[in-house]
Amino acid sequence: MSDSLDRLYRAVIAAKDLDPSTSRTARLFKRGPAKMAKKLAEEAIEVVIDAVNGNRDAVVRESADLLYNLTVLWASAGVCPDDVWAEMQRRETMLGIAEKLPKSTIKLRPTPAMPAIAPPARRPIVAIEGRAVRKQR
Repeated sequence: MSDSLDRLYRAVIAAKDLDPSTSRTARLFKRGPAKMAKKLAEEAIEVVIDAVNGNRDAVVRESADLLYNLTVLWASAGVCPDDVWAEMQRRETMLGIAEKLPKSTIKLRPTPAMPAIAPPARRPIVAIEGRAVRKQR
């Protein structure tokens, strides 16, 4: 799989400066990270809906779209697949490949192989593309 994502990443990098009128990738780069993030979120939601509905073929198609949009966002952010694989390797040594790191270190017990780590800083929630977000009362 990593070879396929590496090839996709290289193709995205190669396409980012093409004519936006003929290249979806170039159009996303021209519109910027907010548009890229919006497209990524839309694809993720589509994967979720299709999975909940039990539509395997749609999950496959939408997952391909999700990976494409994730790769475009990576390229825009200066992240390459090797950066992500390195993080996955780091996590595997801590908890195993099939586990996600907890948000809080309270859930982790320090061991000699895995010392305590500081919890990540909370990121602020921001509106995409300058849209106002209203609180419901």
